[in-house]
Amino acid sequence: MRSHLSRRGLLRGITAATASATLATGLAACGGDGDAAATTDAAGSVTVGRLSNGAAEQTTLKVGEVKSISAQLPASVRRSGKLTIGVGALPAGFAPLAFVGSDQKTLTGTEPDLGRLVAAVLGLKPEISDFTWENLFVGIDSGKVDVAFSNVTDTEERKKKYEFASYRKDNLGFEVPRSSTWNFDGDYARLAGLTVAVGSGTNQEKILLEWQKKLRSQGKRLTVTYYPDRNATYLALDSGRIDAFFGPNPGIAYNVARTAGTPKATRGAGTFSGAGETLQGLIAAAARKDSGLAKPIAAAVDHLIENGQYAKWLAAYHLSDEAVARSEVNPPGLPADNS
Repeated sequence: MRSHLSRRGLLRGITAATASATLATGLAACGGDGDAAATTDAAGSVTVGRLSNGAAEQTTLKVGEVKSISAQLPASVRRSGKLTIGVGALPAGFAPLAFVGSDQKTLTGTEPDLGRLVAAVLGLKPEISDFTWENLFVGIDSGKVDVAFSNVTDTEERKKKYEFASYRKDNLGFEVPRSSTWNFDGDYARLAGLTVAVGSGTNQEKILLEWQKKLRSQGKRLTVTYYPDRNATYLALDSGRIDAFFGPNPGIAYNVARTAGTPKATRGAGTFSGAGETLQGLIAAAARKDSGLAKPIAAAVDHLIENGQYAKWLAAYHLSDEAVARSEVNPPGLPADNS
């Protein structure tokens, strides 16, 4: 579920897979759980957060086909009666975006759940397949996958081969102990004097090091530190060795929910666009360029927004701060020089 083109993309996707040691070590193989999803939900409803092992509040939403939207689908997809959804979460997954459920086989999370909601609006049966990140795009290119719902960032480079329908903000976030009074308001000057942990080789590291350089030029200090995994990072946060952790916002939201009410409780202390201060990064459904799928998928997302299911989907996963006002087809994406 990387959201960037280069290996730096790990920062907004798979890198955060270590957020929870409770996740299963493997996800469902290609072929996914489309059949299971179709039989466990009553007609006209989709349950989000099912089998999420505490990553979400299980919520059943009423949603059915909207003929005016499904009529926009390419004829071949309408005839097939199914929407083949790709998720690039192998091998370990990333709560709360995509990971194996508590039954040890069903792929759950924000991304497959939104795919199921969109499929319902389009009047199609969702068939969800899980891939490695690289093979996800091979699947789209080959036609084995209609659309990816996999924390994919809309970028100008990717638009050369794919079309997009945005559905969530691509945000990084700061996480601090629950007792901390520090907050980030978008001004890097707020970081002066702090020690902040970040993942090595990630987009957030790139941003944080740029802020460190600016502060240093002003005679101010920002200490950037690294830990081998997320568990070690949280031990450092709990012990006071670091003031904050800077990482993908969804993983932070998951940990905040997971630790709530415990002695190690944390909280989100502000977000920042993964695309930088001049552009709001966007997560989008990705289909093969000129497939004709981006427009009806965007219309389906807009329908979910207008009728409240979208807000309930995000709230179930504690990600309401990543809501968009509407889905956009091929919106301005991350420039190639920021990949």
